Order: sequence, then structure tokens, then C-alpha cells
Amino acid sequence: MSKEGKAQIRGVRIQTLNYLMIFAAVVLYVILIYATYQISVRYDKLMKTTEEYIRCEEKASLIKQGSDYLTEQVRLYVVTMEPEYMNGYFTEKHETKRREKALEDLEDIEVGSQAGEYLRKAIENSQRLEEREIYAMRLVAQAKGEDLSSLPEEIRNVVLLSEHQNLSPEEMAGEARNMVFDHGYQSAKELIVSHTEYYLDSVLEWVGTREREQAAALKSIIGRQRICISILFALNTLTFVLVIVLIVKPLQIYINCIKEEKMLEIAGAYEFKYLALTYNDIYEVNAANEILLRHKAEHDPLTGVINRGAFEQMKELLKASADPLALLIIDVDQFKLINDGYGHEVGDQILKKVAKQLSDSFRSRDYVARIGGDEFAIIMTNCTKGLKMVIKSKADQVNQILQNPTDGLPKTSLSIGVAFSDSGFPEDLYARADSALYKVKENGRCGCDFYGEND
Repeated sequence: MSKEGKAQIRGVRIQTLNYLMIFAAVVLYVILIYATYQISVRYDKLMKTTEEYIRCEEKASLIKQGSDYLTEQVRLYVVTMEPEYMNGYFTEKHETKRREKALEDLEDIEVGSQAGEYLRKAIENSQRLEEREIYAMRLVAQAKGEDLSSLPEEIRNVVLLSEHQNLSPEEMAGEARNMVFDHGYQSAKELIVSHTEYYLDSVLEWVGTREREQAAALKSIIGRQRICISILFALNTLTFVLVIVLIVKPLQIYINCIKEEKMLEIAGAYEFKYLALTYNDIYEVNAANEILLRHKAEHDPLTGVINRGAFEQMKELLKASADPLALLIIDVDQFKLINDGYGHEVGDQILKKVAKQLSDSFRSRDYVARIGGDEFAIIMTNCTKGLKMVIKSKADQVNQILQNPTDGLPKTSLSIGVAFSDSGFPEDLYARADSALYKVKENGRCGCDFYGEND
């Protein structure tokens, strides 16, 4: 319906009635809104406290993760002597910097000096371990005979102790492993974990105190809000009656129309009449588009043949059929090489070309489907084994076209496996056709084979 037609609609406006009810309720709602605002403020404070605890927990976990990652990388390096682990160590130390970033993020959270002290100790212990870890990596680099100029500055600046300078490469490597696996190293790691846990315990105690304070304030405000709600009850009762009379009844009519999938009746207040006319306009447009949408849902957007979902539906429908049929499973030979060598755009052109040749070569009542990346299938209804030669001829014809392209696309071919069914689409039909396809691939591809033939 045009805008001019909608403008001529007559009826009682619900909006006018709403203004009258809102005016009567506004004073009471102001009181209720104020009480709600107070609850919101307290709630936000409560949530902020909880979020700060979660944040502390997450950042503390990051500190531990950063420390553990450094330990993991240095241990892998001293054991395997692979440079990638040294690179991983210094990437964490200089770029990722989970520990330092986590500590910076926690600076604006006031959780008490004791908790902060625990966290600082955890960081300090982790940083102290770095000296031992870097020294161990320096020993390994020396043992490997690495060019020190190519190593990170921290490694180059390490001066080996006199008792380590004359060790053999094997002894240096052994000393390095001992430095990051011995009891002293593990004790230092456990101390980091302990300080992190002490930090979280202190934060939890602080959060509990804050939450109890906010909960008490919330309880008081909610008590006052209940009084306001009781006063509004009478006014709400009147509102409900008006809603039932002016809104619910027309809606029930419209719901029934929608359930019956028909246009809405033009009834009710002005707003409902306008809504019904608008809905009816959309209903007509949707009905016109339904066929197009169904086509898009059932067909492959690249090739235009039916997609895997429609193919599976067709299989289910044909299971109960009494008519004979044939199933062809088709692979594009060496399609990955085409994609890799010529690019995906050329690969897409090949798939569209294959789909067109299959659609043009087989009967209009046959169902051509794309069921995978380079995999197609054809269901030939009312087809018996007597049509073997016809199918073979069509397959050879398609392969002849694909092997001798005139459109600038690269050569390709199809491997086709065929299986017949005397009645409907049995459960093992796909497996039989796939078995025939496998035989074609074993025999050099570019051909057609029938299940059970020459077995």
C-alpha cells in the first residue's frame, strides 16, 4: 500500500491514551527511578570490585605464565641447543613481556600494600632467575661454538666464571642443564608461585570486605524500593486492563492470521491498522522472493548445480523409490595441482566448466550435484545397466572436451565411478560408486568404471 493510502487510515491512537497514563504515573516513577539509580550505583561498585578481583587473578596468572614460558624456553634450549628456543626466550623478555605488562595493568587497583608487596616479590624473583637462565644459555652457546656477535646482547655481555672457562663443551652443556633443572632453580620457581598465591589471597580478603559493605547498602535501598513498587501496583493494574482491551485483543487476531499464513485483518487502533498494512506489503514481497531463496539454498553458488545438502535430501527421497537408478561419483583429476599452479581463480573456472559440461552432457532429469571441493555426483533416475555404454560415451565426451580446451584454461580430466541400483537409493550405493572411482584412480585416472565390472 502506498504512503498516501496509509496516511488516510482512521482509528483511535494508542499513543494519545499512553500520554494520559504516563502523566499520571510520572511522579511515582521519578521516585522509583531514583531508587533504581541508587541500586545501580551500588551494583556497579559491587561489580567493579568483583571485576578487579578477576582482573588481578588474570594478571597474576599472566605473570606465572610469563615466568613459566621463560623457564620452558631456556630448558628446551639447553637440552636441544636449538636457537629457536633462545629466540623464543628473548621474544618473551623484550617484546611479549607478559609479566611487566601485567604488573603495569595492576598499578591502578588499590588492593592493599601487603598484596602489592607479594606481587612485587613474585616479579623480582622471576627477574632474578633470568640471570641464571641467561648464564646457562651463554654456556650452551659457548659449548656449541656459536658466533657471539649474532647472539642477543644479554648473552654477549655474560662473563663466564673462571671454573667454567676451561670446561669441555660437553661439561659446559651439562653445567647449563644443571643450572635450570637443579633443586635451587626449582625452589626459586616455587617461591614465585607462593608469592602469587599470597597475593591472590590478600586480594580475595580485600574483595570480601568491600562486597559486604556494598551488599549492606544494597539491602537498605531495596527496602525503600519495595515501598515505591507497592504504591505503583494500583496504577499498574489499571494499565494492564487498558493493555488487554486496546492491545492484546488485536494482537491475538494478528497471531492467528500469521499462524494460518495469511494476510492480517485490518482491525484495531490506528497503529495496528498501519502495522497490518505494512505487514501485508512485506508478505506479498516475501511470497514473490520465496522461490528465489529456495533456489539459492539448494544450489552451489559457484557452479550453479545442486549442493551437498540438496543431494543428501535427494538420496533420502529416493530410498523409498521402486525405480532403478545409477549413481556417478566424479573427481576432477589433479585439481590441487591446478589450484597450486594456476591459482584459485582458475580452479574456480575449471569447476564451473566441469559442472556445465556435466549438465549439458547428461539428461535434464538427471541430478548433477557438487558434493565437495572438486567432487561431483550425478543421480540418473530410471537408469538401468543397459545404459552403461551411453554413460561411458558421455564420460568420454566430457573428458575429450576437458583434455582439449579452447578457452585458455589448463587441461584436466575426470575420474568417474558408477554403481547401479535396481530399486531406489540403497545405503551402500555411494560406497559402491566410490569403490569404482577408486579403481579408475588406480588405473591412471581420466576414465569411467562400473562397480562389479571385471571383478
